[in-house]
Amino acid sequence: MSTPLRPRQLEALHAVVAHGSMTRASQHLNISQPAVSRLLADLSADLGFALFERRDGQLAPTPEARALLPDIRRLMELLERISETSRNLTERRAGTLRIACLPGFAVSHLPQVLAGFLRERPGVRATIEPDRPDRILEWMVGEQFDLGITDGFEFTGHPAVEHEAIDLRTVCVFPQASPLAGLQTVTPGDLADAQLIHTRRTTPYFREVEAAFNARSVAMPSFIEARQFTTACELVCAGVGVAIISELDAVKYTGRGLAFRPFRPAVAHRLALVRPVHKQASLLTLDFMETFVDSLRPYVMASERR
Repeated sequence: MSTPLRPRQLEALHAVVAHGSMTRASQHLNISQPAVSRLLADLSADLGFALFERRDGQLAPTPEARALLPDIRRLMELLERISETSRNLTERRAGTLRIACLPGFAVSHLPQVLAGFLRERPGVRATIEPDRPDRILEWMVGEQFDLGITDGFEFTGHPAVEHEAIDLRTVCVFPQASPLAGLQTVTPGDLADAQLIHTRRTTPYFREVEAAFNARSVAMPSFIEARQFTTACELVCAGVGVAIISELDAVKYTGRGLAFRPFRPAVAHRLALVRPVHKQASLLTLDFMETFVDSLRPYVMASERR
């Protein structure tokens, strides 16, 4: 046999055996009866033996054809599974989604967005891996994850990584009983005597906030250094200090003894959505990125920041 077998030929053989005649097989395959005959004739020539014989006026598979049928059935089932998987992937109902993110996102905004996304796609499986920005960048360069959600300030860029920067509004959070609740906006002058909970001093976001205090000639009232906004919110809810964080994180704590007001001058909390350039993004990944960006729109800073 010099010519590779074609799945359509085997499908025709399977259909004739299953339905008992060329006519019914052609109807099942949605092709003409002569087309079925040609497929079987070509298959017989390729295999080097007859596939059917006449018995009492009926087509019956030869012993050689019967020997092939178990493998052909398995092949037909496999092709059907491949077809179904292909449809699911095209319709974004199957596949895997591997997400690397900042630790704060793993416990705040991301789970809610992902839960809604997966609820509509029961065949999709997901992985969330939280870590620091430099580790997320390393994973993206190594194509180990489909996308990453990281700190846009700390993202230094890499030719193997594509990124989209998103600036989120920031607010000052404080206990509900604080006098700050009577203000429309909070400025550095309003926090001169406060106990400020802030991110690590080495971060660009800390320098942005510090610059806002310096611009108003107010000493930044440093009290507690905490890497995550969620940690700052927990401390404020416990009655300890105030913080300047993203509004996205602040709203998660409404009703828990925390209040917030816009901070002026405006400081953005910059996020970056990153993905490997040389890894073809699946339709599923692109769908989720669009869903995630849409979930951030209520908190995106207007172009006029100050």
